[in-house]
Amino acid sequence: MREIVEYVHKKILVLGLAKSGVGAANLLHRLGAFVTVNDYKPLSENPEAQGLLEQGMTVICGGHPIELLDEGFELIVKNPGIPYHNEMIQTAMEKGIPIITEVELAYQISEAPFIAITGTNGKTTTTTLIFEMLKAGNKSPLIAGNIGTVASEVAQVATDKNTIVIELSSFQLMGISTFKPKIAVLTNLYDAHLDYHGARSEYWGAKANITKNQGSEEYFIVNGDQESTREMGLNSNAVFVPFSTTSVESSGAYTDGEYLYFKSEKIIALSDIVLPGSHNLENILSAVSAAKLTDVSNEAIIQVLTTFTGVKHRLQYLGEIEGRKFYNDSKATNILATEKALTAFKKPTVLLAGGLDRGNGFDELIPALENVKAVVTFGQTAPKIEEVASKAGIKTIIHVDNVEKAVPVAFKHSNPGDVILLSPACASWDQYKTFEVRGDIFINAVHKLK
Repeated sequence: MREIVEYVHKKILVLGLAKSGVGAANLLHRLGAFVTVNDYKPLSENPEAQGLLEQGMTVICGGHPIELLDEGFELIVKNPGIPYHNEMIQTAMEKGIPIITEVELAYQISEAPFIAITGTNGKTTTTTLIFEMLKAGNKSPLIAGNIGTVASEVAQVATDKNTIVIELSSFQLMGISTFKPKIAVLTNLYDAHLDYHGARSEYWGAKANITKNQGSEEYFIVNGDQESTREMGLNSNAVFVPFSTTSVESSGAYTDGEYLYFKSEKIIALSDIVLPGSHNLENILSAVSAAKLTDVSNEAIIQVLTTFTGVKHRLQYLGEIEGRKFYNDSKATNILATEKALTAFKKPTVLLAGGLDRGNGFDELIPALENVKAVVTFGQTAPKIEEVASKAGIKTIIHVDNVEKAVPVAFKHSNPGDVILLSPACASWDQYKTFEVRGDIFINAVHKLK
């Protein structure tokens, strides 16, 4: 890691813990800062905070007292999950205290270049594909961010021989100042997380931050099929590298319906790619672009694309039971993700859906329900999804208490040759701590059927 002196004897507040907060606090402590940690969870229930306290940091738990901001902090490192309309953050901004997220710290100390991936959907799959392609090409990648170890921990062990492949949310990107990836990827852009951002303009602006510091020596890979992302790419100072599933992109990746190309170079036949779904073709095109820009060989790219079947909780194939194929798409926490999952299958499908009610309707799902023969609902949004299923003409609609109970019910109402798909179209927090927990419960319930 780069040994920097910017934080020596600086008073810094780490606001909110979880993994990124712990990582930031430990790094700042190592860099010689006077670190104060503030977390909402009480100290007695907070082993992470207890560990930081034992290292000699100041720890304040059980709330976010506004008066804490009167202690002369020179910087706040904010947990990405804390929205900017939070009273503590608003007051800090009024006082002129700079606010960053942990990924900015990671960039400042890293000897390794970054490949950063963001977008509304497809981030995790694209990040994993790029990592696997670089690994197959002997490029010594390290994976970080939302699907790996927190960036500040990865950056401490990375050297200039590594490349850090990192998935970034809009929440994280709002808190950067100098972060500049060698390659930035924008998978797509739709309205999402408006309960956090408040407006489309703020959400889209946060995504655009991934390229704001890039210049002519960096690359910006964007979805060329979307007007919004294409415009963002053309407005960037980085080298514009579009990908497309519908047209030839002479400066990026594309398909003619039979083969995948990068800058007119034929890479692989689409029939040889094992990852299902048209939406995954977009993810593959963006990953191939990043791999080619990193001088990964076609042989390494082909090796990955002919073996990679998906990441956990993202259209994850679980196997077949009595002719039914089971897929875990618990990471589908919005309507668009479920829509894309449904269109990946042409066979009769039993859909398991429901979760946290954020106030939106689900009528947008109706066109994608064409092959759905039955819907099993759970969670707060169950009535809304049942209403939409009825509008779509689906006759079999069953409500259950939770995901675990949904699995045997879905099996009962399926036939050999059917797909049984968990793709909730909602966040998990009404019943489960994370979408991972929800997905793991689904996986265990499927295994019980066996």
